[in-house]
Amino acid sequence: MNILPIDKKVLDKFGPYTLITGILLIVLGTAGILLPGVMSLSTALFVGWLMLIGGILWAVHTYKYSPNNIMDWLKPALLFIIGGLMLFYPVLGVEAVGLLMAVYLLLDAMHSFALAQSIYPAKGWGWMTFNGVVSVLLATLFLIGWSATSLWLVGLYVGISLLLDGWALVAIGWILRKDKPS
Repeated sequence: MNILPIDKKVLDKFGPYTLITGILLIVLGTAGILLPGVMSLSTALFVGWLMLIGGILWAVHTYKYSPNNIMDWLKPALLFIIGGLMLFYPVLGVEAVGLLMAVYLLLDAMHSFALAQSIYPAKGWGWMTFNGVVSVLLATLFLIGWSATSLWLVGLYVGISLLLDGWALVAIGWILRKDKPS
């Protein structure tokens, strides 16, 4: 039973690329699960490059629009320094990402518990509670052995996420492919 209206324009945008993208994400996710250390380091290097490039872009922006305000140089400097540190010391970058993921999971758990309490006794409150419990367990896995566990947990979690995203896209693409007239 579908209670939300279906936006036909959105469905029409899903095409054969949905299946291809899904399959590629499944392959990448599986590689991340099988080689979590490599995926962890790749994630840290990717984040490091994003921060470094972001720092450069902010520096150019600050130079053009506010070159004399020292406070406006703080953000690009921090992005550049942190991004550079993550690139030069990727293992420490993985540890930092692992700690941030633990904090995120704890915040996600608190949100899930609050949402479950706010919708109780309506249907679905148990699933939100379950989601909160799983988030607490995952955060606990990070925190118990941090920083050593970050080296494989970050890659494992990223791999699992990519794998599930891939399967979701394959399922959507396959279902929509079957529904479209040839």
